[in-house]
Amino acid sequence: MEKLGILAGTGKLPVECARAAQQLGYEVYSVGLLPDSDPQIAQFSKDHQFISVAQLDAILNYLKVNQIQKVTMIGKVTKELLFNGAVQPDVHMIQLIMSLPDRRDDTIMMAFVRELAKSGIQTFDQTALIRKLMPRRGTITKREPTDIERQDMEFGFRIAKELGRLDIGQTVVVKNRAVMALEAIEGTDACIERGGNLAHGGAVVTKVSKPQQDNRFDIPTVGYRTIEQMAKVGATALAIEAGKTLLVERAQMIALADANGISIVAM
Repeated sequence: MEKLGILAGTGKLPVECARAAQQLGYEVYSVGLLPDSDPQIAQFSKDHQFISVAQLDAILNYLKVNQIQKVTMIGKVTKELLFNGAVQPDVHMIQLIMSLPDRRDDTIMMAFVRELAKSGIQTFDQTALIRKLMPRRGTITKREPTDIERQDMEFGFRIAKELGRLDIGQTVVVKNRAVMALEAIEGTDACIERGGNLAHGGAVVTKVSKPQQDNRFDIPTVGYRTIEQMAKVGATALAIEAGKTLLVERAQMIALADANGISIVAM
């Protein structure tokens, strides 16, 4: 039986990945990288351990000891951890971070991929096991967007693509073709909160992949929490990129969107 390591951030996506891997016959070894990584992943794992995302040597040692040569990195791990003191990096991680030319997402993640490769560990496509979670083009809620919302979606899509090209973020909040918020280090939920509050209701959220998207990490993902945050600030529509965005907890997410009159469109 082929072994697969899952380095799990927060959210339900790592659980979905582990379930799919188990169903396909992989022997799953999972590592929860953050204290709030979903423990349910253990149900679909041969072995599950918590190792802080900042303890690079411990992560590499776990993979080596269990003779794991293939891993996927999945789930939310925000860069603010590097700045808020929430994790204590080991010497290896400090040296890695200090060697980087900048702290952009792709720069950090590619450095991590290279460290894994040095140990003979291959990092593969995040979506390889869960492509079914990527919706096709079209409206996936009961309510179609209004003409004004659709204009904001198209406008936000272009802005979000440029934001992604610069490797800053993937989410944009707009209203009446004016930018309310751009995602940076704070993450999607905080961006929606900030932009939604500035819009005073009626905001449109757009989340897309980067033009240079590497499918081994940072695939755009939306789920129940995304809609929960939108409803909280009175945002009315969400645009995602068809075939390139992971949609988790789909049934619950759409039910919540329908209950709050939120339109979701895969563009």
